Amino acid sequence: MILTGLVVGALLGIVMQRGRFCVTGMLRDIFLQRSWRTFTALMVVIAVHGVGIAALTSAGVISPEYEGFAPVAVVVGSLMFGLGIVLAGGCASGTWYRAAEGLVGSWIALAMYAVSSAAMKKGALGGFTTWMKQWDTGLTTVPAALGVSPWIFAILVLVVAGLMVRHFLLKERRIAKPAAPSNRPRWKRPLHFYTAGALIGLIGVVAWPLSAATGRNDGLGITTPSSNIVKFVVTGDGGSIDWGVMLVLGLFVGAFVAAKASGEFRVRVPDARTATRSVAGGVMMGVGASLAGGCTVGNGMVQTGLFTFQGWVSLVFIALGVGLGAKLWLRPTTSLRVSRDATGSDGVVASGVPSGSEDGTYSTSESLDNTLTVASDGRSIEPAPIGSGSVGSEPVGAGTGRAETTSGSAVFGGFAAVPNAVGIKEKSQASSTLRELGNGYYALDSLGAVCPFPLIDAKDVMTTLDSGDHLVIDFDCTQATEAIPHWAAEDGHEITDFREKGDASWQITLRKA
Repeated sequence: MILTGLVVGALLGIVMQRGRFCVTGMLRDIFLQRSWRTFTALMVVIAVHGVGIAALTSAGVISPEYEGFAPVAVVVGSLMFGLGIVLAGGCASGTWYRAAEGLVGSWIALAMYAVSSAAMKKGALGGFTTWMKQWDTGLTTVPAALGVSPWIFAILVLVVAGLMVRHFLLKERRIAKPAAPSNRPRWKRPLHFYTAGALIGLIGVVAWPLSAATGRNDGLGITTPSSNIVKFVVTGDGGSIDWGVMLVLGLFVGAFVAAKASGEFRVRVPDARTATRSVAGGVMMGVGASLAGGCTVGNGMVQTGLFTFQGWVSLVFIALGVGLGAKLWLRPTTSLRVSRDATGSDGVVASGVPSGSEDGTYSTSESLDNTLTVASDGRSIEPAPIGSGSVGSEPVGAGTGRAETTSGSAVFGGFAAVPNAVGIKEKSQASSTLRELGNGYYALDSLGAVCPFPLIDAKDVMTTLDSGDHLVIDFDCTQATEAIPHWAAEDGHEITDFREKGDASWQITLRKA
């Protein structure tokens, strides 16, 4: 029976990968974009969950058990988790499916998340977890505390989610439809956020009775199953392999299949700074989720659908943690500016990033400064100098609306992946991620930058361009395939070209309004 967890997990992984479904980004958009558009998808999940769980409980199919609300542990843990997912670049489920897309930084975060949660739950830090949870209020669900039926809250959340969906769908119709890659088949295009949210909610409803049938009286969950994998690897205890473990393994498999089939899988190695952030973020995720009693899935989707105090308080403080993390760490990787002198000629100025650090490492922005192109015979080709009017080896004309790089390679996180070799970018190659191409065209190299940095850098650069100027952005973050076009449509910038350049690699050209 536990194999049903593998099937449910695979479906969940496919939907999450194709729907770009990551709660980190949804909460982040509230603070960075001042928009609740993507968060609405989470409300859809909660609404479907709430109605489905209420129906299953009323019918006697499941009998949820509730832990008492321990406010100190939940608040502290949720804040820490929110900060951690900003550093890690994704929430718990998001880290699992991004690891399946080939992001080595997510592998690092995932490993640290699993190890730290195992230590907090049943390892060396278990005593600290127990101590933090000692202040138990005895409160469980909001309906129970008020003495009302959970159906009241289920219907209320369903109505609110429906109104939010309606509002943002109507808003989308009033703006230019965001472009999709012109050379990408329709079946490869991602699911709409709200469609993905409804499917995830349904999967969560189905998951509960299937999980309960194996003796695990719970629904979707990521943290405890991840820690159980570590326990099994370290101790060999076969009892650790339960329905939840099958769920997360299935999530990885499903996301990998979806990414591979859609051409969105490619191994992407992080630079030193990104890797360090992944380590710190993963640890904070594991510690925080263990204290809070769940992650963005366990608390943000399941417990909220049960209308527990723990779930809703946790979601609020995870959001606050994300907001604080966004303020602390999410800023342009370098200050990229287009300057115009008294004669009207253009120049690109990069400031705020040292050209070399004393410890011999380089930052995220430095490692992504130039696209290291490789010809078919394996020769390294340096990027064209500023003002040459070309990118790589192909000239850019004023009317082309696009820029091309030499085929056969892509740079990510300081490494160049080519068909038959791997080359390491030296620090001496670093200059600027923004290059002037001539004729009002500028190229922004965001290859290797994890989301939301491609969007953050694009917005920062666009503020300094003149109306009619073109910005050519190369990126390999799958979430940016939706985020950049939607931002451009909302701000009125014209997308003159958008194409898939290879596995998990895209190029979009924007004309400033």
